[in-house]
Amino acid sequence: MPTFTLIFILAAIVTIGTQLWLSLRQKKHVMENRPAVPAEFADSITLEEHQKAADYTAAKGSFGRKQLIVSTVLLFIWTLGGGLQWVDSLWADSGYGELITGTAVILSFMLLSSIIDIPTSLYSTFVLEEKFGFNKSTLKIFFIDMIKGSALSLVIGVPLIMLILWLMNTAGDLWWIYAWVAITAFSILMMWAYPKFISPLFNKFTALEEGEVLDRITTLLERSGFNADGVFMMDGSRRSSHGNAYFTGFGKTKRIVFFDTLLKQLTPTQIEAVLAHELGHFKHKHVFKGMIVSMLTTLIGFAVLAFLIKQPWFFHSLGVESQSTHMALLLFILVSPVFTFFIGPCMAWWSRKHEFEADAFAAKESSSEELINALVGLYKKNAGTLTPDPLYSAFYDSHPPASIRIAHLRKQ
Repeated sequence: MPTFTLIFILAAIVTIGTQLWLSLRQKKHVMENRPAVPAEFADSITLEEHQKAADYTAAKGSFGRKQLIVSTVLLFIWTLGGGLQWVDSLWADSGYGELITGTAVILSFMLLSSIIDIPTSLYSTFVLEEKFGFNKSTLKIFFIDMIKGSALSLVIGVPLIMLILWLMNTAGDLWWIYAWVAITAFSILMMWAYPKFISPLFNKFTALEEGEVLDRITTLLERSGFNADGVFMMDGSRRSSHGNAYFTGFGKTKRIVFFDTLLKQLTPTQIEAVLAHELGHFKHKHVFKGMIVSMLTTLIGFAVLAFLIKQPWFFHSLGVESQSTHMALLLFILVSPVFTFFIGPCMAWWSRKHEFEADAFAAKESSSEELINALVGLYKKNAGTLTPDPLYSAFYDSHPPASIRIAHLRKQ
C-alpha cells in the first residue's frame, strides 16, 4: 500500500472517529441535563421547552452521525474506490480538449453528488424539521429551490471552473497566484451581487414598514454612524419557523435583513438589541477580518495544490491513474477536510471571541438586558440547547454557549 494511501486512511479514521466521539459526548451531556432547566433560565424557559431543545439536539446529532458515516464511505468510493477515475474515464475519449473535458468531469461529479444528497435533504426538511414543528416548506418549494440552485450553479460555476482550469493549464508555475486573484475577485463580486440579484431569486424582500421597529433601527443606525442600503423583511416563514437576522453585501450595498419569523418573535427593543449586536461585528471589522483570513486560507490551499499537482503519488495513492489539473483540483477539494478538521477549534474560538465583542458593543449602544431577553427568546423558538457539551462546543460552536454568553452580558 502506498504511503500516502495509508496516511489518508488513518487521517480519515481519526477524523471521523473524533467527530463521532464528540457527537456522542454531546448527546450524553444534553440528555443528562434534560430532566431540569438550568437554574439561570428557570424563570424564562419551561421544562417542556428545555426538553424539546434536548430532543431536537439529540435527533439532529443522530442524523448527523449517519450522514457522517455515509459521507466517509462516499469519500472512499470516490477516491480509493475509483469513483473519480470512472467519471474521468467517461470523458477521456470524448475528443474535447483538456479545458472542456476537465469542466465536464467536475460538473459530472457535482451532478452525481447533488443527486446522492437529495434523500438526505428531503429527510432533514420533511422528517426531522417537520417532527419538531419547524418545517414550513413544501415539496414544490423544495424542488423549485433545487432547480434554481442548479441553474445558478451552472451560470456562475461553469465560467469560474473554466477560468481556474485555464489558469492551471496555461499560467505556468505561478498559476496558483493568478487563480487566487481570480477567486478573490469572484468572492468580492458575489458579495456585491448576492443581495441584489441572487437572494431575491429564492426569497421575497420587502422594505420594513413604518413603525416603532423601523424608528428604533433608524435611530440606532444614526447613533452608530452606520449606513445601509435599506432595511428589509425576508419571507423566511415560507420554509421554516426558525428566526434570524443578518447583514449582507458590502460598501454601499450593505443591507439589513430580518426574517419575518424573527420580527414576530421579538419585541421592538429586543430587535434593536439584536441589530446592535450585528452592528458590533461591523464596528469591530469582523467581516473584513474574516475576508482576510478566508483569502489567506485560499492562498495557502492553492500553494499546497500547486505542489501536489506535480506529485504522481498524490494521484496514484488516491485511486486516480493519470495526472491532470481537473483531477488534482477534485482530489484536493475532497480530501483536504480530512487533514484540516483539527483547525476547527481555533476558528470556532476566534468566532466566539468576535461574538463577545459584538455583544459588548450591543450592551453599550442598546441594552444588555434586552439582548439577553432576545437571546433567550431565540433559544426557545429555535429549540437551541442550553446545555451543550463543552468539548463539542469548543470544536463546533461559532457562538458561545447560552449560559456563558448571558453571564458575560450581565457583566457589561
